[in-house]
Amino acid sequence: MATTILEARGGCIVPNAAERGYHIVYRDHETNYCPGCGRTHWYIGRTMAECAFCATALPLENTSLVAGGHMVRTIRRAPTDQPEHAYAA
Repeated sequence: MATTILEARGGCIVPNAAERGYHIVYRDHETNYCPGCGRTHWYIGRTMAECAFCATALPLENTSLVAGGHMVRTIRRAPTDQPEHAYAA
């Protein structure tokens, strides 16, 4: 009997942190050693930190990511029924 990935993981695409194992991330206000070369110089971006010597990239610990991308919130507003606002410049 075939099961989908969602059924196998209990209805969640991303497993719990205890089930995922250890993930290397760049942590602010700590000494971060590069897993590639062991040095501690980093170029810090908005979502990633890159080693200045060997270019190993690590995700930042404090970035909010959902399914591999940033969380985007959209707001739907009710359309206005007033015709004078329809052609406003």
